[in-house]
Amino acid sequence: MTLNKETIQNLRQEYLSATLSEKSVADDPISQFAKWFAEALDADLYEPNVMTLATATHDGKPSARVLLLKGFDNNGFTFYTNYLSRKGKEIAKNPSAAMVFYWAELERQVRIEGHLEKVSKEESERYFHSRPKASQLGAIASQQSQIIPNREVLENALHDLEGQYQDKEVPKPSHWGGYILKPQIVEFWQGGAARLHDRIMYKRTDKKSWKVVRLAP
Repeated sequence: MTLNKETIQNLRQEYLSATLSEKSVADDPISQFAKWFAEALDADLYEPNVMTLATATHDGKPSARVLLLKGFDNNGFTFYTNYLSRKGKEIAKNPSAAMVFYWAELERQVRIEGHLEKVSKEESERYFHSRPKASQLGAIASQQSQIIPNREVLENALHDLEGQYQDKEVPKPSHWGGYILKPQIVEFWQGGAARLHDRIMYKRTDKKSWKVVRLAP
């Protein structure tokens, strides 16, 4: 295939699988997300917990990366990472963030905006020790986002740690743990015919209540 401007411009997919209305959604976005997430699981999608996390510096310079959601409840959406990574440093200066889930096979997208807080040390400890031991060691071996001379630096560090903790419990490093995104806005997008997509947005009005509105596509 010849790749040119016209090739990209002519990429089109018609969305016809479902519709979404204000009357059909749950009263709160967490319940609606749970419904859609369960349907993504039932559809046997590849890693339906994959999401893009967008953060920004204190002066508004954005960055984004793909992560894995590790839990959600009425308080928000949880993931784990290195606190000293680029995103960790940005979060420390500017806790505003956004998440995006895109389930192409279901023609669905969920956008979440809110503020990030660290989860408790106890919660981070529980999750850390639930991970495979290789993943635990990898969290120690990698100085995430730092410049390194080559891959061998990582492999050698991991090899040394495997020997050190061969018969020992791996301690959670202090620079590693969880964040929870506490949502203020959650938008559910369902692809529609003729690009008239359905967009239903929940906007928090107080600690317990949400306003539901429809957005133009």
